[in-house]
Amino acid sequence: MVNISDLKFGFGERILFKDVNLKFTPGNCYGIIGANGAGKSTFLKLLSGEIEQDSGLISYPANLRMAVLSQDHFAFESERVLDVVVQGHPKIHSIMKEREAIYAKEDFTEADGLRASELEGEFAEIGGWEAESQAAILLSGLGVTESEHEKLMQDVPESIKVRVLLAQALFGTPDILLLDEPTNGLDLDSVSWLEDFLIEFPNIVIVVSHDRHFLNAVCTHTCDIDFGMIRQYPGNYDFWYRISRMLQQQQKDEKKRREDKAKDLKEFIQRFSSNASKSRQATSRKKVLEKLEIDDLQATSRRFPWVGFKPERDPGNNVLRIQNLGKTVEGNSLLKGLDLMINREDKIAFVGREHLAKTAFFRILTGEDKDYTGEFYWGQTMSQSYFPKENSELFDSEDTIVDWLKGYTSSDDETYIRSFLGRMLFSGDEALKPVKVLSGGEKVRCLLSRMMLSAANCLILDEPTNHLDLEAITALNNGLIEFPGVVLFTSHDHEFVNSIANRIIEFCPGGIIDRMMTFDEYLRDEQVKQLRDEYYHGHVIAEI
Repeated sequence: MVNISDLKFGFGERILFKDVNLKFTPGNCYGIIGANGAGKSTFLKLLSGEIEQDSGLISYPANLRMAVLSQDHFAFESERVLDVVVQGHPKIHSIMKEREAIYAKEDFTEADGLRASELEGEFAEIGGWEAESQAAILLSGLGVTESEHEKLMQDVPESIKVRVLLAQALFGTPDILLLDEPTNGLDLDSVSWLEDFLIEFPNIVIVVSHDRHFLNAVCTHTCDIDFGMIRQYPGNYDFWYRISRMLQQQQKDEKKRREDKAKDLKEFIQRFSSNASKSRQATSRKKVLEKLEIDDLQATSRRFPWVGFKPERDPGNNVLRIQNLGKTVEGNSLLKGLDLMINREDKIAFVGREHLAKTAFFRILTGEDKDYTGEFYWGQTMSQSYFPKENSELFDSEDTIVDWLKGYTSSDDETYIRSFLGRMLFSGDEALKPVKVLSGGEKVRCLLSRMMLSAANCLILDEPTNHLDLEAITALNNGLIEFPGVVLFTSHDHEFVNSIANRIIEFCPGGIIDRMMTFDEYLRDEQVKQLRDEYYHGHVIAEI
């Protein structure tokens, strides 16, 4: 059990939270939610001991083992992938290293033999002989192929490093598991595997995530950081959302009730204070009014952007036709013989593990990449706006946000441009920040402002929910649901995909699967499951 008593922490005069009293017990998963900057990651660092609280106490038994998802993707560059995972259990790893050192000695002494015997017994007792096989199972579940298990970390891409570090945190069933955004960089299959793993996990899990479906699937409790406090609720994210909306409405209703009562009292006092027969009643009501407290509603740290896409014209009947499209990079075929017809009412989620193929496909359609084979034809009524996954080059400028956005519109009306920035929470002087210093979330909001200004009738979005908090994700989610045009997008956010897409296209190693259905229907479809299994095991060569 983890006990937190009277915890307080802040930066200078800014208090993130105070008077925090919480308990975390085994067998439960606690989701930590709150706006960007509310202190979610900071709270995990306090729990892990990476930083120290201003006051209060965090306590748990000294013999408990805590595992933390590392955020340093380049900390183990010279080490083997499997070894990095095993390091998640420091005791097993230290015994392995000591055994190796003893057995490597040329002058093996009697003392070495005795020590080796002790280590062998301890190693077997804590499950050391199964360590590498367990590490391999974790890696495979997270989408790391066997061919990469023996590689050095410096030889695998960053997307694999992220998964290796997650496997390291999960390894060996720690007593306390702290996970900060564990679904970042995972495909939907890997997220599903992680959900199943955490649902069965027997000990304490404390997780920060912006993925609503993930929080709903794994969390038994929700801890909300807001109003300078951390409140714990039983239930998952959806349950918290309903309860919090209800409590907020109750507060608003109570405030209005008191305001109405105060208004009635004031009117009575003004009307009858000079009336001799009513003066006693007026005096009595004045005393009631003086005692009546009308508390201001607490200011929330949550900020809700407004996202709305309004196309200049509706899509025509001819949207997009793709014929025999191909793309090869360094001898690796990302796309081959791709034929697709996109319709005017399509909102298509492109899913699957072939992430490079999806990004390459979008770059070709938007004219970012001219090196391809085959053909595609946009209809005459169509206009496109693109949200690229890799966008740092777009912000390599000293321009202010206002000037940057001016470059993507024909309008010289600064008030008009600022109105879009205001909707995306860049108000006042915030709109004058240089774009090169923006955070990841701020860059996303700038790109969404650009897309709103474009008035395009086809939106192409490659992982738009990265770096956004739950409030911004919800706003974008709703904006795309209401958008009357065509949407082509990728996302690792299950709820985002399921609520927007009416068509699912999966790029597989040997072709595509294309179905007119929601994402949840796609995952349940038995024929789809069979086709996916055949594709990923190499039994089908032709396209579907």
